[in-house]
Amino acid sequence: MSISLLLAVLLILTLAGYLLGRRRAMSSAGGKITNLHSLPTFYGWYVVIWCGLPAALLFLLWVAAEDSVVRLLVQNALPPELLAQRADQLSLTMSNVRNIAYGLVPMDRADPVLRQVAEHYISLRQTGDAALWLLTLCLSIGGMLLGLKRLSPKFRARNQVERVANWMLIIASVLAVFTTIGIVLSLVFEASRFFAKVNPLEFLFGLTWSPQMAIRADQVGSSGAFGAVPLFAGTLLIAAIAMIVAVPVGLMSAVYMAEYAPQGLRAWVKPALEVLAGIPTVVYGFFAALTVAPFVQRLGEGIGLQVASQSALAAGLVMGIMIIPFVSSLSDDVINAVPQSLRDGSYGLGATQSETIKRVILPAALPGIAASVILAFSRALGETMIVVMAAGLAANITANPLAAVSTVTVHIAALLVGDQEFDSPKTLAAFALGLVLFVVTLSLNIAALRIVKKYREQYD
Repeated sequence: MSISLLLAVLLILTLAGYLLGRRRAMSSAGGKITNLHSLPTFYGWYVVIWCGLPAALLFLLWVAAEDSVVRLLVQNALPPELLAQRADQLSLTMSNVRNIAYGLVPMDRADPVLRQVAEHYISLRQTGDAALWLLTLCLSIGGMLLGLKRLSPKFRARNQVERVANWMLIIASVLAVFTTIGIVLSLVFEASRFFAKVNPLEFLFGLTWSPQMAIRADQVGSSGAFGAVPLFAGTLLIAAIAMIVAVPVGLMSAVYMAEYAPQGLRAWVKPALEVLAGIPTVVYGFFAALTVAPFVQRLGEGIGLQVASQSALAAGLVMGIMIIPFVSSLSDDVINAVPQSLRDGSYGLGATQSETIKRVILPAALPGIAASVILAFSRALGETMIVVMAAGLAANITANPLAAVSTVTVHIAALLVGDQEFDSPKTLAAFALGLVLFVVTLSLNIAALRIVKKYREQYD
């Protein structure tokens, strides 16, 4: 009995509950909607709530807890000689049992003791699945009958449905807030462990980044060098190149779409431009590594410049292309929000369209455009894949766009790849970098919101 089949049955039951609720409401009102307190749709949704919500909650709780409960029951039923193992050996034994139970290891080739435990595991899972089916269907059908029983022409179905919807929105908001708080606290906790081992001033202002723990004491940075300035410099350099590409192109395309393009052409140009926003960043990374970086290197060498095979310029150019839809879409919305009365007044004074755009529309939309640029800059700071594939891992302090550099996000990914010990400063450095990046991007987003909030009221 698969979980997907159970979900399909629940979906059919909720659909049936919706139709039965509408029909029950109409029949109780003698077929006249005016006799009902609420529209028939609300009566149907009321039955859906009773039919689907309790069953869905039980299903989610069961799926979340079943594996842990079954694992605990199976572990407690292990033979004494297996229970006496160390924690790591016991965990390996349970993994072997799961592999046998899920068919990854053939039963006839498994150890007889583990095979018996795996059979017990399978039995418990089958019993749990049967119980889930029974309880879920009973809750769903019972809730449907209860919901139908409470329907009457005077029943305030709309109020009940809107109350449940309001609580669901509140719960979703609370979950989002607590998720954010959890992410921040995890960053702060792990970063504090790093700063307990490495001086924060050394991290923020040090000029050498070499988190690899040296083998010999006479090596440079025998305890690791964690000066993050090279990473900050590389991040700012690539982001600046990206903004040099994205801001003019994005802003000019926004002006064209908002002020010059006919509606028919705009309907094609804007979606085509925003397709760029839907392309996965790894695809941009391939494009940067296989096309743009070799082209930049050949072009530079053709005019006598020394260009690294992985350069900040190649990564910045492709990142700028990726950010163009971000700047263009936000700027287009801001320009369209400028009141038409400002345009009409400018034309009434004899200004041309280009003069109106330069002296009226763009100054009026400037706060929103500035906010879009700041948000795009924060987006550029957090990009990873393009830099990994086009700029490399070399942590250099340079303002030369033709040199190889690296960024904060690249080294966060590099430090957390593979088996890591979370007591090592090398691994904990990733959380310190993440905390710095979080603070910077949060500050940029707050600044953008404040700019919009402060100046938008002047043009409402």
